[in-house]
Amino acid sequence: MKKRGYTCGLDAAIDVMGGKWKGLILFWLGEGPRRFGELRRSVEGISERMLILHLRELEASGLVHREVHQQVPPKVEYSLTDFGHTLLTALTPLGQWGEDHMERLQAIP
Repeated sequence: MKKRGYTCGLDAAIDVMGGKWKGLILFWLGEGPRRFGELRRSVEGISERMLILHLRELEASGLVHREVHQQVPPKVEYSLTDFGHTLLTALTPLGQWGEDHMERLQAIP
C-alpha cells in the first residue's frame, strides 16, 4: 500500500471517506451489521458496482469489517469497526447540520 502524505487532518479524513456514497454507507452500518442486499436497498441510488468498490475501500482503510459466515448459501455481513465508529462519531455533527439546514439547501437553484 502506498504511503500517503496529507496537508492537514481534514485532507486525511476526506481521503478516507470522500465521495458521494461512503458517508451514507457508514451511516447505515452505524445502525448495525448489514448484508450486501440490505445496504444496497438502504443507500438509495447506488449501483451494485459502486457499493462493492466502496465497501472494499472502506474495508482496506480499516473502517468496515466483512464477516463471511460458512453456511449454504454463503452469508456475508458488513459492520463498522471500532475505528469506523470513531469516524461516524465525527460525521454525526455534519449530518445534524445538514438536517438543520435541509430546507435552505434544497432551495438553492
